[in-house]
Amino acid sequence: MKILKDYRMSKKFAPHRADIVGSFLRPVRLHEARARFQQGEISAEELKRVEDECITELIQKQLDAGLKVITDGEFRRSYWHLDFTWGLQGVRHIELEQGYLFHETETTRGSCELTGKISGEHHPFVEHFKFVKQFECPGVVARQTIPAPAQFYAELFRGKNAENTLKIYPNQEELILDIAAAYRTVIKDLAEAGCRNIQLDDCTWGAFCDHSYFEEKIGSNADPEELKAVSLRLNNLALERRPEGVTITTHVCRGNYHSDWACSGPYDAVSKTLFSHEKVDAFYLEFDDDRSGGFEPLADVAEGVDVVLGLITSKYPQLEEKATVIRRIHEAAKYLPLERLYLSPQCGFASCEIGNKITEEDQWRKIALVQEIAKEVWG
Repeated sequence: MKILKDYRMSKKFAPHRADIVGSFLRPVRLHEARARFQQGEISAEELKRVEDECITELIQKQLDAGLKVITDGEFRRSYWHLDFTWGLQGVRHIELEQGYLFHETETTRGSCELTGKISGEHHPFVEHFKFVKQFECPGVVARQTIPAPAQFYAELFRGKNAENTLKIYPNQEELILDIAAAYRTVIKDLAEAGCRNIQLDDCTWGAFCDHSYFEEKIGSNADPEELKAVSLRLNNLALERRPEGVTITTHVCRGNYHSDWACSGPYDAVSKTLFSHEKVDAFYLEFDDDRSGGFEPLADVAEGVDVVLGLITSKYPQLEEKATVIRRIHEAAKYLPLERLYLSPQCGFASCEIGNKITEEDQWRKIALVQEIAKEVWG
């Protein structure tokens, strides 16, 4: 496989003027099948058949909505991030005593624990992608969403996980190098399966934007600048020697669980590190309310890198005022040229299988609004 020397040479499969972040509300039939599987009432094969049918129906809805990108809606996952980590070698599923504490909600308590050294071969997401790939058609690309390496690293030091992680990896440099190598393996395998658009989802940078959240969850003794440097280096190491023709983007999330959020604060705290130096082709950024601050940090985005403005909320059913969204796009264009800006919901509609407090009809109305505004702004 030919390897890129300049990562920006690959940029052509994302973003799209009217874009999405990737996850969709699970239909009732899928919820029921997953519950029956957990109770031992149906087999893994029977569950997969329901998943395949629901994903097929979802992809048709995405195509009917006029989207230029399709995903499986993350229908085979419980969580946006943990199912990926459980698919790596040397990692297992555990439950902690406490979930993440969001603004008003405690999340479910799943996490991951190391059982040995980390590697990335035979990841189940490669087969998951192949199912979506078959539905590509002219002008439409299949996207694979995965958590960023920095997100996995953070999970390994969440609560009591740290003690076990340090037993297996007393040398932090070895841990960083193994995580990066595992991701490079998965990216290579996805590329060989025909994947041309990979999105890294990353909540770590949202936490760096929120000083109080960072101190409460990470600890007041932690050095945020040091952790930013580790996160940036790890993400970029994972993207080294990336295959030719693969567009890699990242979504900076501020928490999205059952319509609740975790972090606040403007992007100023991370823009000169993340926006200027992470080697991705585009940033998907949340700007759906005042918690994200202004657009001024967009001036730090590296040359040749695009930004998808998440101006439409996926958390609530109310439709935004079209004129307000258009005005905000032009405000952002004061700091980054309009031709480098795109539009999407600020996050997925169901980062975890519980989903947000909206209906499927609301979900598609939001996507239709994104399409309508994108056509008006960019033609």
